[in-house]
Amino acid sequence: MNYPPCPKCDAENISKNGVLNGKQRYKCRDCNYNFTVEKMGKSIDSYYVIKALQLYIEGVSYREIERLLGISHVSVMNWVKKYQIKVPKQNLVTPTYKILNHRELAEYVSKPQNVEGKGMLITELGDKFMVIQWNRITFY
Repeated sequence: MNYPPCPKCDAENISKNGVLNGKQRYKCRDCNYNFTVEKMGKSIDSYYVIKALQLYIEGVSYREIERLLGISHVSVMNWVKKYQIKVPKQNLVTPTYKILNHRELAEYVSKPQNVEGKGMLITELGDKFMVIQWNRITFY
């Protein structure tokens, strides 16, 4: 029979052990560990979770993260809660970002007016790059 391996000891000596909340329970015969198989469904690659949290820490809003990564802003909010990410302090600066391919990025950073005296972060975003810069908010 083709049962999932034990998540505790990775053994394959597994037997069925009832049903709990509509999910099949299994028992490892080697270490006596009882477990259920994770629900098969839509899961998001950890790359996107990490990228979303990085963007949040850099001050990008939930909705902007949703537009950039194509992941629900509600998912991002849930990850912020789950991993207890603290809201970044706003120090009179606001982030702006650009999505560039490799050639555009090289051209952008080669111009001194784009990089001198500015806080900047360059991060991979799939096959492109995101340049985040911070601009001071000026009040008149």
